[in-house]
Amino acid sequence: MTPQEDKYLHMREFSRVDAQIPLDVRLISVEEAKVAKSKISADTTIAHFTPPHDHEDRILTEWLKMLNDKLDAILMLLTFHREGFSSLPYRSVNISGGGMSFMWNQPYPKGSILELKMLLPIFPPVAMYVYGDVVSLEQKGDEWLVAVKFVNIEEEIRDEIVKFVFKKQRELLREKRK
Repeated sequence: MTPQEDKYLHMREFSRVDAQIPLDVRLISVEEAKVAKSKISADTTIAHFTPPHDHEDRILTEWLKMLNDKLDAILMLLTFHREGFSSLPYRSVNISGGGMSFMWNQPYPKGSILELKMLLPIFPPVAMYVYGDVVSLEQKGDEWLVAVKFVNIEEEIRDEIVKFVFKKQRELLREKRK
């Protein structure tokens, strides 16, 4: 294997896919970058509790579980709305567990840290804040192709992104077979 091929293999540690996702980007200060840590939005607002034990009446138990699931969904939607995820514009991205690239209307200097507020449109949807170090910038007409490498990202959050990528890849493969 040539050094060029070896370098390419290390750069592509994760599978990637083109997708349309709700996304907003914000340049953060150096001070913010020092403490910035990626997070899943709903995890910060929905209290975790132990569900009650199953009741002897199986029908009642199923109804209670269904109501609990519906309440969880409503709380998640309210959280998404409150934090502005429901109004994010859809953007074309190329995303992987290691980073992403997207077109933007302004350039960001290499080495700057961006807050990426995004919603992965899967079921259930996953709203998250991730942070990316700008590694590449290329002007394309009036816009800029910005590429970031994720930083300060928990494996749980990376796993959600990887699940999304694999789901999109499966969908694309199914479409090709038709």
